[in-house]
Amino acid sequence: MDKQEKFFSTRNIVYLAILTTLLVVLNLLGTVFKIITNVNLTLIPIVLGALLLGMRGGLILGLISGVMTFLFGVFGVDAFTNFLVTQHPVLTFLTCTVKVTVAGVLGGLVYNLLKNKNVYVATFIASAIVPIVNTAIFILGALIMHDTISVLASGEGVGVMYFLIIMCAGVNFLIELAINVLVAPAIHTVVRVLDKRI
Repeated sequence: MDKQEKFFSTRNIVYLAILTTLLVVLNLLGTVFKIITNVNLTLIPIVLGALLLGMRGGLILGLISGVMTFLFGVFGVDAFTNFLVTQHPVLTFLTCTVKVTVAGVLGGLVYNLLKNKNVYVATFIASAIVPIVNTAIFILGALIMHDTISVLASGEGVGVMYFLIIMCAGVNFLIELAINVLVAPAIHTVVRVLDKRI
């Protein structure tokens, strides 16, 4: 009970609210308004949640992100996810929610395991794990929906693995990885300094 009360401290609730707002804004900008390409910037608040709030923070923010992605597919805001939803609604829901939720939880777990040895190494590894796990679970989920993905791949004139790894993940994954490894640790350092002064 003490750990639960500690997690829902004023500090953590404020961080969770700020990170949730950032996640929603980045998701809306990237999906609804198409201001940002297919690069998933919502991983930044998930990484920060994992770093600042541990596994629970990563879980909550990952789940919110996954549900939003699924709902964008349901309502036709995101064409790719919408196509998956029409063919495999349950598998699409599971893929959308599990990939970022597990990524957030693992980011928090890795950070908590390593932070006492070296906080900077822990921050970089946790920041990298989130996009790696997110992309890996996306590819696994898509492979389970092989029949649907093969339709999309054949429309592009490529094989399923090429479509998934190069066209869907490929450059986007590398950009997401670079952004998370550069941005999240920088923001986390600022927050740690502020926390010490408060």
